[in-house]
Amino acid sequence: MVREIAENELNELLQLYLHLHEKSVPEMTEHLKRTWDSILKDEDHHIIVNEIDGKIVSSCVCVIIPNLTRSIRPYAFVENVVTHIEYRGKGYATECLNYAKDIAQKNNCYKIMLLTGSKEKATLDLYRHAGYNSTDKTAFIQRLE
Repeated sequence: MVREIAENELNELLQLYLHLHEKSVPEMTEHLKRTWDSILKDEDHHIIVNEIDGKIVSSCVCVIIPNLTRSIRPYAFVENVVTHIEYRGKGYATECLNYAKDIAQKNNCYKIMLLTGSKEKATLDLYRHAGYNSTDKTAFIQRLE
């Protein structure tokens, strides 16, 4: 079942992020609690999860960003697309991405952007299959450490 995350599911989400790029689950600090609370209160920040048999197995984040161009239409940014390694290849991430697309359409977004650091064919094929392309824009990243 694809849906938005519940407030009490933070730990399960952080465990899932171990299948993304995280090496450990962060300690429950005040900073983490404030960040989680801020995300939950932000109506433009959506954490989408796919739950199978009571377990969150896939997720992505979709943020709606207000915009002053394109007839004052917002755009959406998708990030942190992840599926538990034991559940990959079953379409769960695609279902999350489709849910994000529905959110973007309901918010009258003119586009959805998604960046990936992966060069893996399966990952790139997933995004292409979900309707994304890698030809429209060139992405530049500047890391701030």
